[in-house]
Amino acid sequence: MAKQVLWVLGVWLAGTAVAQAAPVVELEIRNHLFYPAELVVPANTKVKLLVINHDATPEEFESYELNREKVIMGNSKAVIFIGPLAPGEYPFFGEFNMNTAQGKVIAQ
Repeated sequence: MAKQVLWVLGVWLAGTAVAQAAPVVELEIRNHLFYPAELVVPANTKVKLLVINHDATPEEFESYELNREKVIMGNSKAVIFIGPLAPGEYPFFGEFNMNTAQGKVIAQ
């Protein structure tokens, strides 16, 4: 009986973990630009941001409003968790190419 209870509890916990997985949103860096420049994410939800840098040089994803800062080396990927965010717009930029690498997260 105790094994059955543990088994049911394990299945329930595994299902809960899958149901609560953060949605994944991809952001690419190409030619010192972010693609897409506007990321739409669900409000009030934690989001896994997968940043893929196709450039040979590093870029730093930075956002004061999101309180995030991470260097993504050239030709590599990085994961940044953001949120949960209230509805609104949250600008971000590439610190190494501030004139071109601009974007924003739109939580709705």
